[in-house]
Amino acid sequence: MGEESPVLPVRKLNDLTFDPEHPVEWLVTNGLGGYASGTVQGAILRRYHGLLVAALPSPLGRTMMLSAVSERLRLPDRTVLFIGPETLAGITPQQLIPVSSFHLDGGLPVWSFESGEYQIERCLFMPYRQNTVVLTYRMLSGEGTLRLGLRPALHFRPHDAPVSRSTTQKYALTAVEDQFEIACDTPNLPKLRVLTYGPSRAFTVDSRESSGILYHTERDRGYASEGSLYLPGYFRFDLRTGEEASLIASTEEWEVIRALSPADGLQSEMQRRSVLLLSAPPQLQQGPAAELVLAADEFIIKPVGRVEDAVRAQATGDEIRSVIAGYHWFTDWGRDTMISLEGLTLTTGRQIEARWILRTFAHYVRDGIIPNMFPEGQTEGLYHTADATLWFFHALDRYLAKTDDRTTLRLLLPKLVEIFEHHCRGTRFGIGVDPADGLLRQGAEGYQLTWMDAKVGDWVVTPRRGKAVEINALWYNALRVLERWLSEERGEAAAQQVREHAEQTRESFNRRFWYAEGGYLYDVVDGETGDDNACRPNQILTISLPNPVLDESRWRAVVDVVKERLLTPVGLRSLSREHPEYKQKYYGDLRARDAAYHQGTVWGWLIGPFIDAWLKVHPGDNAGAKEFLSGFIPHLDQACIGSISEVFDAEEPYAPRGCVAQAWSVAEVLRCWIKTCSADGPREHI
Repeated sequence: MGEESPVLPVRKLNDLTFDPEHPVEWLVTNGLGGYASGTVQGAILRRYHGLLVAALPSPLGRTMMLSAVSERLRLPDRTVLFIGPETLAGITPQQLIPVSSFHLDGGLPVWSFESGEYQIERCLFMPYRQNTVVLTYRMLSGEGTLRLGLRPALHFRPHDAPVSRSTTQKYALTAVEDQFEIACDTPNLPKLRVLTYGPSRAFTVDSRESSGILYHTERDRGYASEGSLYLPGYFRFDLRTGEEASLIASTEEWEVIRALSPADGLQSEMQRRSVLLLSAPPQLQQGPAAELVLAADEFIIKPVGRVEDAVRAQATGDEIRSVIAGYHWFTDWGRDTMISLEGLTLTTGRQIEARWILRTFAHYVRDGIIPNMFPEGQTEGLYHTADATLWFFHALDRYLAKTDDRTTLRLLLPKLVEIFEHHCRGTRFGIGVDPADGLLRQGAEGYQLTWMDAKVGDWVVTPRRGKAVEINALWYNALRVLERWLSEERGEAAAQQVREHAEQTRESFNRRFWYAEGGYLYDVVDGETGDDNACRPNQILTISLPNPVLDESRWRAVVDVVKERLLTPVGLRSLSREHPEYKQKYYGDLRARDAAYHQGTVWGWLIGPFIDAWLKVHPGDNAGAKEFLSGFIPHLDQACIGSISEVFDAEEPYAPRGCVAQAWSVAEVLRCWIKTCSADGPREHI
């Protein structure tokens, strides 16, 4: 459907077996934070599964506007079959046509269905920066005329609202010629506009409710799992071999929806994706790396609803940009954005957007801290983080190394000095330098301020109040880059105070954090219960960052311990097996999951810092370092096809868990893919 660009990758899913415990899902996004997502086989398992989750201005946020479309086929002999999903059709399994093949064409999902001589293909895309989804069906083979019926199913609600949320909204359907609008009585909610293309089109009003739909994954995760959908009627098309029919659903205005035909819209989207690949280095233009370049695009968004911020950015010649931390439920998080920035943007040739992201977050600095996150449907950030601001220094350093954009540095330098001063005298949440040793401490009752941020009610699962190992590694790195920037821009005298802080931090760190009995680093010193000798991956950052705080004589010992106790094929365990709190699996209800979130669960993004540290201890071992990425290749056929999950179980088979597509997981694998490519093999693949 549409002409395939020669550089766009195709990933075919060979195993179409449906496993509700570990389903294979697909994801398409729109550059605004909106998305379409579901299982390859069509079953609706999550509250987040839907064909149009629109990113709407605050206070609405991302909103489920089109949950599903039930597809009915009437063959020339009047046999009636259904593509699904079964939960909507209320039919017997014998009437269902299973998926005969599925593949991603340039990252976009394409399904085929067969019944005897009849074969029909379905593809889906979202026009960039529109809250619109386009479904196109093409009859590939078969004699005579096939009648295709499409029945939209709706439940207008926030995308993270329980599926049991009342469906007592009153829906109203209006039609003017070929334009259909569905509205409900929820205040401020836009209308869903539906337009169809194709031969012999017609619409039949057949309003009903489909109830008792079970969302299996929500049940397994301990949430409300039974809901209802509103069905206003159905569209029909008469197709012969080679003909196409399309359904467009959108919250945009009619002139936007009609601007491009489905075929032209698909061609434009494929061209956009081709440009993304052509903008990336040659090492990323083929194979799994190319797929990850397209996956990276899913996380870079233009936030909607922050009108004041967008106007301010445009007034200075910028645009507002941010990063969705993970799909389906995360919004844009400061920490995740800064960790992901190099892999998502600088590695893929999107330096301008990196600049916009950095300048966007610089505007939000308050009391020396950037926001931890922006809650769904809100314009103000939450600031409960000790590390996001320090990662901001790292992200800016990597950006400057790539671009040498001194204008941006000079623009942000006063903010950076302000951050330094706030940290030295103390700021929110107990974040501040201990004048006795120069180490950065953090902690406030009821808050988890580091990336190990699981919290259930008042229970902070991994309390790390005190002086955390990676916080001080990041603090030292921030001091050294700020020292260099001040020296370059304002002279040596201006950098002297920062230099003294850095030297004190390094001396104190190496004296305080070495756990001699274990041969590795304490995770926290001066904590609520003293020094914590849990073997965690946070210590790898003391080596991996560009300015390592750990004395070089201890690098190999730490890397060896992390490799032996924490390394898996898909990242690092968050806690070693020997610890009494170690959990092998991340599953169950919210309390059970959060109890395991940082207590053994594997995090994919940590493979990046590990490879950085490995190459410092084993310089030139690119082949060995690249092998650490090999476990992610088969994973591209799991969870969310073509992307990388947030977390994995701590033991074999390392089942993917959490968000099915996570920004920093994709970013760090991409970054390290380039880093580990040999000079004489620019297009090598694992």
